[in-house]
Amino acid sequence: MPDLFAGVDLGGTSIKCVLGDEQGNILFRHSIPTESHSGPERVLQRIGQAVQELTKEAGQKPVGLGMGVPGLVDVPNGITRFLPNLTTQWIDVPAAEILSAHVNCPVRLLNDVRMATLGELVYGRGKDVDSMVFIAIGTGIGGGVVIDGKLRLGPVGAAGELGHQTIDPQGPPCGCGNHGCLETLASGTALAASGIRLMLMGLAPHLHDRVGGDANRVTAELMADAAKQDEPVMDAIMQAADYLAIGVANAMVTLHPELVVLGGGVANMGDILFNRIRAQVKQRVRMIPPESVRIEPSDLGSNAGVMGSIALASRDAF
Repeated sequence: MPDLFAGVDLGGTSIKCVLGDEQGNILFRHSIPTESHSGPERVLQRIGQAVQELTKEAGQKPVGLGMGVPGLVDVPNGITRFLPNLTTQWIDVPAAEILSAHVNCPVRLLNDVRMATLGELVYGRGKDVDSMVFIAIGTGIGGGVVIDGKLRLGPVGAAGELGHQTIDPQGPPCGCGNHGCLETLASGTALAASGIRLMLMGLAPHLHDRVGGDANRVTAELMADAAKQDEPVMDAIMQAADYLAIGVANAMVTLHPELVVLGGGVANMGDILFNRIRAQVKQRVRMIPPESVRIEPSDLGSNAGVMGSIALASRDAF
């Protein structure tokens, strides 16, 4: 049997664990709740146990493990520096060393969206290009940059934070401390907030029906469905798409990548989102031929993170 590699995607509520081969075939998978309140060492111990269960199922232990984490990472040393959505925020936790002791193989860490970018580069849309920008549009907005066929991280691993480019200087406050970041205007959270406001104002009756009046159930995908009948909901989606188009246009004129990939839950809205973004980018980008840059949905969807983890574990990704 060929060598196996473990991939882990550490999220705020759940953790995906997989075993796969260097070609990106996921052969075994398992998911566990994060339970971050139990602290970093206990979470890492439970990840180790989950990987051990997969190892028993496979009858073969992994030769390396890659793990994507939601925040800042000291990549060379495998230390989490700041994971804002996890209890204690995992400040200066030697996570790679701790987890390696549980799984008996080398462990490498990377920010989760940079990891998804790597997955898309190696196994998805980016495998045939030398330059690419990846933007993940979900609860927040993250990103990654590929230049000359390699994922570029910058000096502290934060290169590609495209969700924190300023789009509206007078815009709403962002968790990063800035105002008017793309994340505050076009993330799934921002879009759902617009849908909830319209629903509570009585301007989105079809959205109200789809969620049974429960504001907690409003999502970007449900809004896309309701927008066929609720014109104000369509307007809100178009506004978010316009903000995203500005972000994409900024990346294009800065880097002139061959490809821009949009992933995350909001990208699942499909043509209603992509058609608007492509049209707006064509109007805004004049310094380079806008048609020279493809704007496409992710090829890997929710598997991008764990696929990137396998790629990180199995090769010299940088």
